[in-house]
Amino acid sequence: MPDLKHIRNFCIVAHIDHGKSTLADRLMQSTGERELRAQMLDDMDLERERGITIKARAVRMIHKHRGEEYELNLIDTPGHVDFHYEVSRSLACCEGALLLVDAFQGVEAQTVANAFAAMDANLTIVPVINKIDLTHARTDEVKLEMHQTLAIEPDEVVLCSAKSGLGIPELLEAIVERIEPPEGDPEAPLQAMVFDSHYDEFRGAITYVRVMNGTVRRGQKIRFLRAGENHDVLELGQFVPHRRPCDSLSAGQVGYLICNIKSLGEIHVGDTVSIPGESGAKPLPGYKEPKRMVFCGLFPSDGQNFDELREALSKLAINDPSFEFEPETSDALGFGFRCGFLGLLHMEIIQQRLEQESDIDVVQTAPNVTYEITLRTGEVLQIHKPQDVPDAGEIEEFRQPIVKVSIILPSEYIGPIMQLCNDRRGKFVRTEYLSPTRAMLVYEIPLAEVIYDMHDKLKSATRGYGTMDYEVIGFQPADLVRLDILVGGKRVDALSIICDRRDADRRGRAVVKKLRTEIDRHMFEIALQAAIGSRVIARETISAMRKNVTAKCYGGDITRKRKLWAKQREGKKRMKSIGNVDIPQKAFLAVLETGADSDK
Repeated sequence: MPDLKHIRNFCIVAHIDHGKSTLADRLMQSTGERELRAQMLDDMDLERERGITIKARAVRMIHKHRGEEYELNLIDTPGHVDFHYEVSRSLACCEGALLLVDAFQGVEAQTVANAFAAMDANLTIVPVINKIDLTHARTDEVKLEMHQTLAIEPDEVVLCSAKSGLGIPELLEAIVERIEPPEGDPEAPLQAMVFDSHYDEFRGAITYVRVMNGTVRRGQKIRFLRAGENHDVLELGQFVPHRRPCDSLSAGQVGYLICNIKSLGEIHVGDTVSIPGESGAKPLPGYKEPKRMVFCGLFPSDGQNFDELREALSKLAINDPSFEFEPETSDALGFGFRCGFLGLLHMEIIQQRLEQESDIDVVQTAPNVTYEITLRTGEVLQIHKPQDVPDAGEIEEFRQPIVKVSIILPSEYIGPIMQLCNDRRGKFVRTEYLSPTRAMLVYEIPLAEVIYDMHDKLKSATRGYGTMDYEVIGFQPADLVRLDILVGGKRVDALSIICDRRDADRRGRAVVKKLRTEIDRHMFEIALQAAIGSRVIARETISAMRKNVTAKCYGGDITRKRKLWAKQREGKKRMKSIGNVDIPQKAFLAVLETGADSDK
């Protein structure tokens, strides 16, 4: 059992792609890990394929410093804005954070967001500039940027290259010397924080814990305070980086518990583990509930796999507490689920994991954000899908979520980006210069305008050099409407969207035009309409297929032909009143692409 003075718990926070996973690999190699491969801690196929970290991971390393052994517990965190929730959970388990900045790209939007999150959690920050061996490295300029945005003294910065191993010994020294050892009493009643969990087919639920006080031993009875359940500890241990069992974990250590728990639903991230009875410890504060801001419907593409889809979503929700789902039905798509996500990348990742890990083909409806509506009766509704919007006559006030967007970019692109933000109804807040060539723009923009393709447009406008980070600051009233799409006079609920009244005409026209090319012709005429309430704002018509019924009439009196045409018209009229329009799956997908304002 190591002495508390010889334990250091830390995480690495950085903007996406600044080298967190490579640095974690290099630290593990320097402290004796032999079976090394790239992205050692990113064990999901999707993480390795995209080269990003999605789930937080923990690993223990042993480092010798001045003849003494130190236990270093690294909690690897994601860098993308959508996974900020994973980062906040990791920060609660650490005493220090390595703030990693790329020597060429410099301070980016999420560097700032993650640094402030670490400062709010009272962590000791060790600033690190990575990739100093690049030919284009701007080390001195980047130190200046860090000083201007985060008030970090240039002489405190550790320089290293995670790829070549340059500066890694100095970084390990800085971790041991600058980061405080954990506080806690190994003799006190057990108090441990659950910061993650995952499901193993053979062992059941595996709980990741950071022990704050006390000691947990194999065979001991423990109690999950929030769930209110007692369990026996069958196995406990640490990640080195694979699971390695040990006899006990004491205050300050990070590890895992296996308690024969069959369902991940019984484990709550942020819960406190203690001992049963009166002498148990008090619950720890835990975490703020993650706010799901983007919602969309997921439906099995053939309609048959509803139960399989439910099972696959349950598995994902267990490992990812920031994702939630509930059953819903759609006239057009049948039975499916309404799912809530932290952001658009989160949604994409969940969909890819479903397809890769569970081999289920899903159809996704247009993503939308959460709105608030105050009715004339004074009641306040939370709206997660367009179908729930009441009639316009009942609405007193329609409010949309507003986010504060921080964009860091080379200063020559300020003009185009200000134009982009203004086009999306952004409200200018301020401009800050980080250095003579780089600036930070801050805008307040409706979240619905940010989530679709703002990131792509930003990258195109700045040739890939612009980065953005956003945080929700609240709801504000706006002139919003529900835009319905009618096919053959019937409303198709899966195609409804909520948009600004000034945008409705353009969006409506784009959707009906696209539908016209995707829906096959039928034996009767089909009207495609976009409507707000009972007012139609755009219309396209798919003409009927016609058989030449007069092909066999050679010459003769015209009245015979007229009779045949009249009979054909009558038949089409009857067919139109009883016929159903078959909307193919690809039509939904095509509309979702245009629905996500492709021509903004």
